[in-house]
Amino acid sequence: MRAVLILGSGLALLHLAQLPSASPSARGPAAGDPVPVRAQAAMRDLATSDLYRLRSVGDVRLSPDGRRIAYSVTSADSPGRPRSRAWITDLDTGRSTPLGNESSNGRWSPDGSLVAWLDRGDDAGEGAGLMVSQPDGSDARLLVATSGTNHPLPGEGERISWSPDGTRIAFVSSTPGPETDEASGDPMVITRYLYKPTASEGMTRFNDNRRLHVFVADLAAHPGQRVRQLTDGPYYEHSIAWSPRGDEILFVSNREPDPDRVFNNDLFAVDVADRTVRRLTDTRSAEYQPAWSPDGRTIAFLGTTRPLTSSETTMEDTHVWVMDAEGRNRREAGAAIDNRQERPAWSPEGDALYFTVEERGSVRLYRLPVSGGAPSPVAPDPTDAGAVSSFSVGRGRTVAFSMATRSGPAELFRRQQDWTPRQLTSLNRPLLAGRTLALVESIQYGSGDLTPIEAFLTRPVRVDPGGRHPLIAMIKGGPHAQQGPVFNAKAQIYAAHGFAVLMVNYRGSTGYGQAFADAIFKDQNGGEANDVLAGVDAALAKYSWLDPQRLGIEGVSYGGQLTNWLITRTPRFKAAIPTAGISNLVTQNYLAYYHDYLAVEFGGYPHEQWQSDAGAKPRLLMDVLWERSPLRHVANVKTPVLLLHGENDSDVPIAEAEQFYIALKDAGVETVMVRYPREGHGLRETVHVIDSIERSIAWYEAHW
Repeated sequence: MRAVLILGSGLALLHLAQLPSASPSARGPAAGDPVPVRAQAAMRDLATSDLYRLRSVGDVRLSPDGRRIAYSVTSADSPGRPRSRAWITDLDTGRSTPLGNESSNGRWSPDGSLVAWLDRGDDAGEGAGLMVSQPDGSDARLLVATSGTNHPLPGEGERISWSPDGTRIAFVSSTPGPETDEASGDPMVITRYLYKPTASEGMTRFNDNRRLHVFVADLAAHPGQRVRQLTDGPYYEHSIAWSPRGDEILFVSNREPDPDRVFNNDLFAVDVADRTVRRLTDTRSAEYQPAWSPDGRTIAFLGTTRPLTSSETTMEDTHVWVMDAEGRNRREAGAAIDNRQERPAWSPEGDALYFTVEERGSVRLYRLPVSGGAPSPVAPDPTDAGAVSSFSVGRGRTVAFSMATRSGPAELFRRQQDWTPRQLTSLNRPLLAGRTLALVESIQYGSGDLTPIEAFLTRPVRVDPGGRHPLIAMIKGGPHAQQGPVFNAKAQIYAAHGFAVLMVNYRGSTGYGQAFADAIFKDQNGGEANDVLAGVDAALAKYSWLDPQRLGIEGVSYGGQLTNWLITRTPRFKAAIPTAGISNLVTQNYLAYYHDYLAVEFGGYPHEQWQSDAGAKPRLLMDVLWERSPLRHVANVKTPVLLLHGENDSDVPIAEAEQFYIALKDAGVETVMVRYPREGHGLRETVHVIDSIERSIAWYEAHW
């Protein structure tokens, strides 16, 4: 299951003229670097209060002339949810200018004279919608109010796309669906299979039933005649891209006979003039994130090949594919890289494709020549670690991107031609230059069946070679995701308290090839659970300063599920903290917003007969799911448990914590349940993130 990790921030944005044009190593002490003796007295460890000051760069877009960059900065300098704001940086003057109030998705007009963005408006929501202004933020005006939906839309891509002549902007907005009235009435009448939202941030516990459609706004038209709706019907259209010829707009939609039950994204194009829709793909697999080549002859996109893809997650890695504009001659462009790929984009010259790749705990940006040849890494350096979250390609191999490093959250970088990337922002340097960060290292070992596994160990900030330090197994969500050595604020705060933190990329994780991701198939709470235990043993064997008598375990989402499961297998952990974790696979299947996830993970629906492998005796899958549920084995638990859960979680409903809480109480296990109001899956409000970390530290220290 997907997990949310939001860490706060809040420093004033610095202009480029005030920032060093330097590599990441110039940002102050990196993880594990020695600190000069004179500076040690001024250094502090990272604390929970620092989460209000951490910030990260998100969405990045180069202007057409390459002289400016639009990018977003996420901060959380208030107790509530983090906020994003779009900024424009002029690379010649170093001046940075904010756009709007709470804004995102800054997109340049083709000639770079205007920038469009989406704004959430003021605190009352006034002024929310599609905005356009001069690059310096002047002459800002609201073109049209927009609305969204809480319906789950995996792989949602671009929400704004300019026409090639710069006179119109395509955008995505929602309209009421056919179920809206009866589903919101008294009584509420539920008819949809997907009747719950992906994550409820307020008190909306059900799908709002609004449908996303493609619209076009004419900048020169009278406000009353400015907007045209191009698509309609009971579908969701998203991830748009205006064709270079200006006649069509690409979009993604699931138009299966029963799209709520069968998740299958395909690619479509709508004619801007007459609103006719043509279908470009009709596969049993899924397609995402389309992008036109500059000449309009070719379309790049993300795709899978397997006939069943979950609306929540996918075991199969997405790869970059290309086809011609008519939807023919499809081929896998990213076949040379056996890892999960995302965000395909063309170079302006049309000679290369760029995309990110999950790779052994890092997220690397690659360049692939269209004419042939091997893909080459752009950032981070192959010898270093980093996580690229967004990028934009300019002429002459210029690339702007946001990247988290070992030393801090994502900052803005630019690479010109094949030179070393230069860091353009230092949003966190004023804070982190005064903090001592712990060293993070890779540990590689063989699991019980000799499967090679990689884990990342965050050492305590100050290791006492003759002492003993507690070890926390911090298990990631997913299961098809990865952890890595880049900056992790929670692990660093634990390290400041003398804890070591072990993050295991167990089998099923991404970044280690498709076969490794498939190794969890039909085996949840099986081999990957053993990988975690083997990782704990490997860390204890490597370092005598780790205390085998003070072990803790925690995780969010799937990590919470594994935490619940492992404490039914062994009493070796002295304290456990599952967040948003599954305790009952059967109820999870029927109570979550998605109902196809376990079908992908186990190869069948719970009510069906199921075989573990060829030749095995068929069994009812529901019986297998119950056998693999932590709740089934609660009598074995001896570990004190602190359950953390968002009150409005539709991904892993809070009923999963409620069941386990009562069962643990019945079994005589010390347990506490903490319910966070307003939260969906994972914690977003900074005050809740801080509370959870401080509460976790106290729970561990009370049970060592």
